[in-house]
Amino acid sequence: MRPELLNCLFAEAESLKGVGPGLTRPLGRLGLERVKDFAYHLPDRFVERRAVTSLDEASVGEQVVVALTPREYRASGSARAPFRVLAEDGAGNVCALTYFGRASHLAKKQLPLGETRWIAGRLDQFGQTLQIVHPDHVAEQGGAALGTLVEPVYPLSEGLVQGRIAALVHQALGLLPDLPEWIEPGLFAKMGWPAWKDALGLAHKGAHKAARDRLAYDELLASSLALMLVRNANRARAGTPLKGDGSLRAKLSLPFGLTGAQKRSIAEIEGDMAQGAPMLRLLQGDVGSGKTVVALESMLIAVEAGTQAALLAPTEILARQHHATLTRMAAGTGVNIALLTGRDKGRARESILIGLLDGSIHICVGTHAIFQEAVSYRNLALVVIDEQHRFGVGQRLMLSQKGQNSSAGRRTPHCLAMTATPIPRTLTLAQYGEMDVSRLDEMPPGRQPIDTRVVAAERIGDVVEALGRHVAGGEQAYWVCPMVRESESEDIAAAEARFAEMQQQFGGDVVLVHGQLRPEVKDAAMERFASGQAKLLVATTVIEVGVDVPNATLMVIEQAERFGLAQLHQLRGRVGRGSGKSTCLLLRGGALSEVGRERLALMRETQDGFRLAEEDLRLRGGGELLGTRQSGDTPFRVASLEQISELLPLAHDDARLLMERDGGLTGERGEAARLLLYLFERDYGVQLLRGG
Repeated sequence: MRPELLNCLFAEAESLKGVGPGLTRPLGRLGLERVKDFAYHLPDRFVERRAVTSLDEASVGEQVVVALTPREYRASGSARAPFRVLAEDGAGNVCALTYFGRASHLAKKQLPLGETRWIAGRLDQFGQTLQIVHPDHVAEQGGAALGTLVEPVYPLSEGLVQGRIAALVHQALGLLPDLPEWIEPGLFAKMGWPAWKDALGLAHKGAHKAARDRLAYDELLASSLALMLVRNANRARAGTPLKGDGSLRAKLSLPFGLTGAQKRSIAEIEGDMAQGAPMLRLLQGDVGSGKTVVALESMLIAVEAGTQAALLAPTEILARQHHATLTRMAAGTGVNIALLTGRDKGRARESILIGLLDGSIHICVGTHAIFQEAVSYRNLALVVIDEQHRFGVGQRLMLSQKGQNSSAGRRTPHCLAMTATPIPRTLTLAQYGEMDVSRLDEMPPGRQPIDTRVVAAERIGDVVEALGRHVAGGEQAYWVCPMVRESESEDIAAAEARFAEMQQQFGGDVVLVHGQLRPEVKDAAMERFASGQAKLLVATTVIEVGVDVPNATLMVIEQAERFGLAQLHQLRGRVGRGSGKSTCLLLRGGALSEVGRERLALMRETQDGFRLAEEDLRLRGGGELLGTRQSGDTPFRVASLEQISELLPLAHDDARLLMERDGGLTGERGEAARLLLYLFERDYGVQLLRGG
């Protein structure tokens, strides 16, 4: 139950004066649905104005507040021509207050001739005349206009104006309750931060770094605490200590020896699985770094110890691919590996379910079908999750319960999560703070570097010609369409247009994949490409994760400068999977920003995903994390990337202090911290994991 003290913050937006049905949609687009959302809708920037007694003191281009007396209205006959009010300051300098469109009616009302008004706006020059176009504020008394010397500029959506948002934010700030302090007293004093309520007020009034940092810190502390509670809850559970004898692993026939990073990761996993508490480990590995081998070795430890393992993949095509790879690698071991997806029906499905229940199936690979209610295991002791970011805490719990329902009694399986998205060290703690982390930062021998080139968009004709030769030579290619910033539907329109053009050129050899296709249509297109029936796959960025097509050796990315570095790297990683030489062509538009240019240069320079992730973080600054537009990429709304880097280690230590020294969520500070968890809605995962 949410503490009563916070109820006022979770009241619907409609409880604010002036919010009717017409405003709910534009507000919803900004995520402004409850009172607290308005309080945390922080300004993008501030307009700073200077009060001047006469226009002589001001410079053209400056934001000013000045007292002016209107002397004359000037309107031309044309409706399109501006309406001007000529006004003068105390020293007799003339300034035109210029209005376009229907605003002239308002101008006469606000600016009666002969009556002094305080005007706030940007001073410009038109010909020889000074002018202020559409003054931001007109006030009868100096006080009101002078109050706008520093004015917040808020993010908007269609149908909203600054004044409306500012008024709603002001209302929301007036409803804030007084909350007890949850930050450790020593740290709070050392940082000189304002109290929570004051910090929110100050953050809307000007560029107050201390206030912004404090609010970011609160969010990071809530996240660190939630992850720590998850971790502690996990450690308190009973797992199954697993020790393998190496007999099955010795029979593996791998094409290459293991890299140092693979050996290190396997040793870390083996150490975790031997413990009584269930493992919760993240395996981060760049594309092609050999995560599957590490997963197989881990699953064989479980089988050697007399238990079962399951591998969960985000899509059916990936599940099939994993099943084929694992079966090939484990051929000499005698281990029974089954594939279970939503597509399996009738007798085939029945026989898999029986095999899982009687233990004759040692490893099960599949989609979320592997944790449906009807699926029971004899003794599931290890779960491997591929592409961790595609699965929520809830899905991990359902698998945990599969272990608890096994014949071994109430025991939680060990969990190994894998991701091919290299994450900067700073952010690993932010996103996976409840997990131990292993990194595969070496490439197995034999992988050829991908030849990466930057090509100007006007040479697209040459690229299509080269693509024709490539396909005629029996090889396959990807063509990734541009990210259109405005909306996903425009991304899809761009992909559909490119697909139509390619079909004219290459006929039925082309397939199209994008996020709005029905899963079975998308899977069928991917299947045609993976099996080699189709030669060219045109897609939006949905192909980032997954499919392994060794015969695909050319990747074309349109308007590459629009993508984040990490995303470009993920896309490039779709080729270079076979023994053939692979090429990645980055098509760039004409107007390259400095950051865009640097991104493309880095892509040519290095294929180290971890280095690119760190550089991406540097180039992006406070921008959107890791270049992908999936929700959940960064769990933070308030904290910028700079603040995460600077404050997350402090928040992490503070959370540990609270849990280990200050009595956890009991006691005075613990009660305040409980409010913090509810305020940032980090209560959900905690309760879920406790419930599990």
